[in-house]
Amino acid sequence: MQLTELRFISEKREKDFNKLNIYTVTELVKHFPRDYLDLTHVSLLRDAYHNDVMLTLCEVLSVELNRYARRPYVKAMCMQGGYMFTAIWFNQPYVATKLKRGEYLFYGRVQNKYGMGYSMINPSFEPADEAKRLKGLIPVYSLSGTLTQGVVRTAIKQALSKIVFNSAIPEQLQKKYSLMSLKDAYKKVHCPENSADVKNGSERIALEEYFLLISAFKVIKGGRDDARLNHYSVTREQLQEFISRFPFEFTQGQKNAVEEVFKNVTSPHKMNLLLQGDVGSGKTAVALAGIYMAVKSGYQAAMIAPTEVLARQNAALIEKYFPDFKSCALTGSTPTAEKRELKKGISSGEISIVCGTHAVIQNDVAFRNLAFTVCDEQHRFGVAQRASLSDKGEGCDVLIMSATPIPRTLSLIFYGDLDIVTIKDKPAARREILTSIIPERKMADMYKYVAEQAKIGNQTYFVCPKIEGDDEGTVASVTELYEELKTKMPSVRIALLHGKMKDKDKNAIMSAFKAKEYDCLVSTTVIEVGVDVPDATVMIIYNAERFGLSQLHQLRGRVGRGDKQSYCFLLAGTDTEEARARLTVIKTNTDGFKIAEEDLKIRGGGDFMGTRQSGKMLGDIRNLKFPVEVIFTAKAISDEAFSGLFDTRKLSSIASAKYEELKNITLN
Repeated sequence: MQLTELRFISEKREKDFNKLNIYTVTELVKHFPRDYLDLTHVSLLRDAYHNDVMLTLCEVLSVELNRYARRPYVKAMCMQGGYMFTAIWFNQPYVATKLKRGEYLFYGRVQNKYGMGYSMINPSFEPADEAKRLKGLIPVYSLSGTLTQGVVRTAIKQALSKIVFNSAIPEQLQKKYSLMSLKDAYKKVHCPENSADVKNGSERIALEEYFLLISAFKVIKGGRDDARLNHYSVTREQLQEFISRFPFEFTQGQKNAVEEVFKNVTSPHKMNLLLQGDVGSGKTAVALAGIYMAVKSGYQAAMIAPTEVLARQNAALIEKYFPDFKSCALTGSTPTAEKRELKKGISSGEISIVCGTHAVIQNDVAFRNLAFTVCDEQHRFGVAQRASLSDKGEGCDVLIMSATPIPRTLSLIFYGDLDIVTIKDKPAARREILTSIIPERKMADMYKYVAEQAKIGNQTYFVCPKIEGDDEGTVASVTELYEELKTKMPSVRIALLHGKMKDKDKNAIMSAFKAKEYDCLVSTTVIEVGVDVPDATVMIIYNAERFGLSQLHQLRGRVGRGDKQSYCFLLAGTDTEEARARLTVIKTNTDGFKIAEEDLKIRGGGDFMGTRQSGKMLGDIRNLKFPVEVIFTAKAISDEAFSGLFDTRKLSSIASAKYEELKNITLN
């Protein structure tokens, strides 16, 4: 059903909804509130701290629209209890037509930096007399264009009355687990009377989504033909000789992982294995051992990585450790003539090992006898991309690697189509990275320290969450920081790197930084994927509270790759109790899996799964708050649904369709 079939939704408003990726009525009801107004908890601005989010009642005295500023804005002068303050809306000129003189309820973030006076940036607002007619909790939605909270609420209420909600969970199990209907759940989330409604509705909707996801993996895994077609002749003695080429002794975790790969490739079934390991745990060495098993047995192997820098780094390692086998790097920037020759060598079997990026999975790349594939930093690849690589050979063994820590219980759900092996220890020589939370008053000392480190040859990463700052001025901008640092540290060579740059430019900057042509790299999280820069010893992360803890741990792992003592400095943009608690977890823990568990406890299943870890996979429920137990309940119900006691033909069809949606979705 299209949006224009709803009353009051014109073609213009439809386009505004489209900007929010809402095209149908079904997608509209999945546009969940980002927050709720509790009209019983109205606060005073003078009681707020900088960056607090609050609901407050005030009188609007005047409204001014400035269309000619760099960022057009609407400014309202307001009064509360005899105190004046301003409210500003950036890039929302329509506010000037909606806001009049009179009493309003404002809901948003309070600014009072350095005691310079109160203001609110981009607050939601309701006329006070209209708000008095509203009952219960009032949903607050993300908006676009000329959409208002009232328009979105009205549209969603209409949609709820027109949609038929069908659960994929067998009816008997719905009764057994006393599950409310999906229609009631959506009503409780969008039109709650109290916080219990929000909680119960959110949990039921999340349960349905996870049930479908887990069932989708069951259907695919159950229907997979895993009979072994490639028979390896490599012996344990030969494998041990290869491992002895490394200049370090494998940890027990690495030895166990290599043994697991060996058992898999010599079993009657083809391998489909996820290798999880914390940053710096030595997963790449295990992957090289797996590649050796294949090429020593007369087969070809391929290894793909999400960036050219990482792919070429892997290619250099393979050239070093496989002198008896011909290998190559194949990336998007490989010259056309060279690419043509490499493809000939790959198809003839002359080239035994291929390292590359997405270029390896293009249709015109054919292998002679590909038997072993490795997907490095697998969370950057979709299921279909991984499959398109292994499909280039018959019955390929697949090893995928991830340094993104996910608690064991949840990895069984997120990687339900894979077997899992985990490396838990780290090389004995690896030094612990010392982590500190830096207050604003210490910033000047930090810059001085970075400049001193540059003089002795040590390098520094500066990481910001966004390329450009937000309208509220609370998020560090990588471009603005770059300009600021050049002024503060004029003697230091500084480079800029972010996701909007062309791939060849990103590769050039990263290669130059690794070659020590720069002392500092100011970047977004594009540096998160594991490139080794041995002389990078300092990681500075701005707005650290904006990142998931696992992502902070991943970023921290970009330093300490050599034998020097390394440091990570966390700079918070807010001083809330939750922010302090989360950053303290990073400061006091170095085990990525413990950090992931703590992250899960603090943020719950909704935040932890709906943002960093799952990306778009569960994007529909990213605004819902629910405990992690909901996920485990979904798994229990799915296990029971496929226990053989129920007719799963319809469920399998729905789950397969769900899996098709996920195939091209990555987790970044």
